[in-house]
Amino acid sequence: MQPRNMSMSGVVDLAAVKAAGEAKAKAEQARAEAARQGGAGAVPPSSLVIDVDEAGFERDVLQRSTEVPVVIDFWAEWCEPCKQLSPVLERLAREYNGRFVLAKIDVDANQMLMQQFGIQGIPAVFAVVAGQALPLFQGAAPETQIRQTLDQLIQVGEERFGLTGIAVDPGAETDAADGAEQEVTEPVGPYDALLEAAVRALDANDFAGASQAYRDVLADDPGNSEARLGLAQAELLARVQDMDQARVRKDAADKPGDVQAQIAAADLDLVGGHVEDAFGRLVEAVRRTAGDDREAARVRLLELFEVIGGDDPRVTAARSALARVLF
Repeated sequence: MQPRNMSMSGVVDLAAVKAAGEAKAKAEQARAEAARQGGAGAVPPSSLVIDVDEAGFERDVLQRSTEVPVVIDFWAEWCEPCKQLSPVLERLAREYNGRFVLAKIDVDANQMLMQQFGIQGIPAVFAVVAGQALPLFQGAAPETQIRQTLDQLIQVGEERFGLTGIAVDPGAETDAADGAEQEVTEPVGPYDALLEAAVRALDANDFAGASQAYRDVLADDPGNSEARLGLAQAELLARVQDMDQARVRKDAADKPGDVQAQIAAADLDLVGGHVEDAFGRLVEAVRRTAGDDREAARVRLLELFEVIGGDDPRVTAARSALARVLF
């Protein structure tokens, strides 16, 4: 199967946005339950580094990438730089303890995969996150650079796709795990029913119902990150659901001083994946206005920050820009 392109600074994937809260909650629950049960439902350390071929690529990489980021090491026996890089990647896979899985692909034995990824030279390192592929680096990079790249990858996987990694049981027998699929127990948490109801409502485009379910969770647990993220997403989707996009765009272009027109256009920008445009539009609206209009633009901007996630570099940049126009 040919990988799809993905950029770490790419657009907002609405399907992933709707599923992120559910996926993240389930992953965190599985890790917590595995820890409580002394490793039950966890994978052995040997499962963190796997050899992959063309026949097993969909199962071992694409499907697994819906649970945890998969880093791919394209290598060959004759490649001297590969012999320097591969041990570093294997060691880091074990050190990161389930935050990513390393898949090793011998290019000599898997020419089709090499062509599909457009490999021009090795070693070459890619990642697959939620079924989407992206290049990381080529050549035997310094370990410091590798760690920075892995940290960014893990952040992207968690914030955009809800992937918090897999639980690892250091005491598990490695031979029993060789080629076996581990079944993860999904425990019932205090807010599981409400969170699942919210996700079902999102899938049915019942954004009001989803919002209410998330608010019910937040009423008891104001710090619940899944509910806070889900609420921001549900409210955004509700706002744009019935918009006349052409009319909204025209109003925003014709009335640059109309704050409500700019707010509506910013919502469309974000849903369309134009994150920087949405943030820039609202920062400019704050700069142009005062009083209630300024406050309305500022509040909407903060709401959109919640949709993207506070650690996203685009949010960090927009916060700085907002601070400059406010102070």
